[in-house]
Amino acid sequence: MSDDPKDGPQGDAGAETPIQRALRLKKAALATKPKAPGGDRGKHQPSPGVAAGASRPWMKR
Repeated sequence: MSDDPKDGPQGDAGAETPIQRALRLKKAALATKPKAPGGDRGKHQPSPGVAAGASRPWMKR
């Protein structure tokens, strides 16, 4: 794999900044990695626990 900017998806249509190049390379590297089963880790909503006012019954009106 070379670091020639002409190898990217943009070709020689425009100059690619180092940040754009790094992001493109990062996305390409992540795309080649195998996905873990159940890959949405951390995106589920937490299960509801005790209601907000249940621990302070004297605060009810």
